[in-house]
Amino acid sequence: MRHPRNSYNGAVPANDTRFTNQTLLFDADDTLWENNIYFERAIAAFISYLDHRVHTGEEVRERLNLCERATIAKFGYGLTSFRRSLIDCFEQLSDEPVTPDKHQRIVAFTESIAAQEIELLPGVAETLTALKARHRLILVTKGSDAEQRDKLNRSELAPLFTAVEVLAEKHEAAYRDVVARHGCEPAKTWMIGNSPKSDINPSLAAGLNAVFIPHDFTWVLEHEVIDRAHAPQTLLELENFAQLSARF
Repeated sequence: MRHPRNSYNGAVPANDTRFTNQTLLFDADDTLWENNIYFERAIAAFISYLDHRVHTGEEVRERLNLCERATIAKFGYGLTSFRRSLIDCFEQLSDEPVTPDKHQRIVAFTESIAAQEIELLPGVAETLTALKARHRLILVTKGSDAEQRDKLNRSELAPLFTAVEVLAEKHEAAYRDVVARHGCEPAKTWMIGNSPKSDINPSLAAGLNAVFIPHDFTWVLEHEVIDRAHAPQTLLELENFAQLSARF
């Protein structure tokens, strides 16, 4: 689902103009590599397995969204949390208890995600390599620390970043903390990602610039109307990752 474009405050450079000597903060999942498509496949398999006699697939998905919000609030992000959400949803909607066999079947849906190879999005490796020669690159993601660092290592992108931040949540205070820890100058710092809720809006609230790169399968819980940037901030929207090379 694409997100609505807003009118942006802040100067947008001409196509032949590059920002120089910047600090670029990069999201990971669905910005550098595919992620949510695997969860969507697991959810589709779960809904098919539940095969509810009363609720439609859409209604089951809505219930799962509620379960995920509640689980994340208690246990954070990651596959373990997602597994809890599937089990909670099954228990709430099924007339039968979660037997060991059913539990194992639900666990298998999450194991299929963990087994996925890292699939970089088009142009990511080449673009990051070029940007590293001109800017400071920091990975700023959220979720399970072990899971996110494992994905980074398997992606073979780790050497391109001067630092890695795995946050429990991405909100305004978290971005301010990252900026303070790494001595970033807000006017020359950019958050780059696909999520309005976690990447764009809170980084703008923290006084940073931002680059929104939409992904067709951004997680529904990350959907949000994009806020306006306030001068002297700049907010860019690019069609794909490779276009960063023309701006930075």
